[in-house]
Amino acid sequence: MTIQKVILAALGAAALSFATMGSAAAADGVIKVGAPLPLTGPLSPEGLKQKQGYDIWAETVNAKGGIKAGGDTYKVEIVYVDYASNTPKAVQSADRLISQDKVNFLFSPFGSGAAKAAGGVSEKYGIPTIAATASSEAVYNQGYKYLFGTFTPNRTLTEPLADIVLGKKPGLKRVAILSRNDLFPTALAKEMAKSAEKRGLDIVMSEKYAIGTMDHSSTVTQLKASNPEWVFATGYINDLILIRKQMKDLGVGAEVVTMIAGPAYQEFIDASGPLAENITSSAWWHPAVRYKGDDVFGTTENFNKLFEAKYGAAADYVQASAAAAGVILQLAIEAAGTVEPAKVRDAIAALDTTTFYGPIKFGDTGQITSLEPPTFQIQGSKPMVVYPDGIKQADINFGVK
Repeated sequence: MTIQKVILAALGAAALSFATMGSAAAADGVIKVGAPLPLTGPLSPEGLKQKQGYDIWAETVNAKGGIKAGGDTYKVEIVYVDYASNTPKAVQSADRLISQDKVNFLFSPFGSGAAKAAGGVSEKYGIPTIAATASSEAVYNQGYKYLFGTFTPNRTLTEPLADIVLGKKPGLKRVAILSRNDLFPTALAKEMAKSAEKRGLDIVMSEKYAIGTMDHSSTVTQLKASNPEWVFATGYINDLILIRKQMKDLGVGAEVVTMIAGPAYQEFIDASGPLAENITSSAWWHPAVRYKGDDVFGTTENFNKLFEAKYGAAADYVQASAAAAGVILQLAIEAAGTVEPAKVRDAIAALDTTTFYGPIKFGDTGQITSLEPPTFQIQGSKPMVVYPDGIKQADINFGVK
């Protein structure tokens, strides 16, 4: 038996009594779901989006009478903790939510890095946990049984994008890759490098920038010197807005400029203005998708309508994925007919259904396998889907100055 398996076995045994406490804690008619989030600090735009998704799910569930499990009905309460964009604090917050606040279930912190770090907490206590914003396979390959994720692996973003670009521009050869030195952005950059090399493209630059970088001018100057035809930049919204502005200031353009993840947010378009035009990106969901589901929202259109009525804007993939995390938890509780953690965990693993977010089915590691992430481009200040064909809204344009 490996050391990891010994540790996991010990953690599982230690969590047995806690699982019983978790069932008892819901006996007052309330299911408490813990949500450690970066509500302040540099990742706060993303954390606040996640909170919106959780809130609209909880409010919709409660307005419809709550979650039914066996012969009981439960209201939902989301218990938030702000970990101020600090990963060690995210882990501490997850532990506190379970051990002190006695939540029944958990939503992971934002992003792959924090979700990976906090995954051991869920396993320690045997608490089903859903990660709404973690795509890197490294999050799920740790042998954990209680962690599930709503994002497909990063290659499901880079592979379709590479096919689209080279299908239209077969002579394109020079690719520059810039990534934030953080788990998700670097993992995505590695997948882009694989997609490029697989197609015979030349990687003329591959650089990382530090978390919290406030001036990218030296890196962008290096980018300009590499004379790329395709710029692929990864990070989070504040990073990418600044990079795009400094590209313009220093006269860096390309046939294709891809940024993930930022252009999916209206805030990126608002902050970048005309500089957002023709930026390509990919995400795990887009409001243009159309699904009829067996969940509390019923259809994508209804989710979009409820979200826009509450927040005055269209939902993006972070908000939708967070709401989907709640939907998945609810469907599993109802299928299990109980709030007992181990049985809910098994019900999540066995899900094979369709929701407003799309088809839901998890692989052996707990990462979702059933989605086809849309690729889109900012055109006329709007994200227009260019893939897949079933929801396509526009053809891809080339040329970013």
